[in-house]
Amino acid sequence: MTANPTGQGVGLGMPQLPAPDFPADVRARLEADAKEVIARYPDSRSALLPLLHLTQAEEGFVSRTGVRFCAEVLGLTTAEVTAVATFYTMYRRKASGDYQVGVCTNTLCAVMGGDAIFDELKAHLGVGNNETTPDGKVTLEHIECNAACDYAPVVMVNWEFFDNQTPASAKAMVDDLIAGRPVAPTRGAPLCTYKETARILAGFPDEREGAVEASGGAGPASLIGLRIARGETPQLGKVVHPRGEASAATEEGE
Repeated sequence: MTANPTGQGVGLGMPQLPAPDFPADVRARLEADAKEVIARYPDSRSALLPLLHLTQAEEGFVSRTGVRFCAEVLGLTTAEVTAVATFYTMYRRKASGDYQVGVCTNTLCAVMGGDAIFDELKAHLGVGNNETTPDGKVTLEHIECNAACDYAPVVMVNWEFFDNQTPASAKAMVDDLIAGRPVAPTRGAPLCTYKETARILAGFPDEREGAVEASGGAGPASLIGLRIARGETPQLGKVVHPRGEASAATEEGE
């Protein structure tokens, strides 16, 4: 494998066709946004991560066209851009759904029911890992730890938290997403589409109503240890059985 000056790979003696460009109006709009992003950094190549998010906000994934755009505005080769885009799992490499439903299957979430949730969602939606429902609404994937172990098992939708899930609650949630019914995360900002999330991650203002007010602060489960250390008696929230068989409320002092 050799590389041509544009960074496109050449294999088995057959050059890869150049990636298509965005339509002129889309290209002009993206260039204006990219200029704003690049101006935040002393070295333009430091803007690569947010620019990859910017292209995802346009197409829903990082396409060859998006890679070409990032390379051209930053003066990089497409090989350099592709190396970054393929390293981070937050960048999609193929078209995906409006809602990225990620089930944590790391150790704690798994033993608390994450594996069961993931298996039941696969059967319920009729898709496998990193696959999208035929209507283009939901992409399902298992994800690594999202630092919310005190709320295990956790499901994330476009990076918003759905805590203390069960197979039943997770299936009801994806049904609501597909049907277009309102879905509210357990905590944090209101839910938005994957493309809208990508634009926010590119560093542009979050225009969701109440998003700023809802995005800060730790939840009660995260603060229990601190309150115990202070000599306080914390009030525990709802305890959800990992397999969804039963639930109970643990009151203060019990």
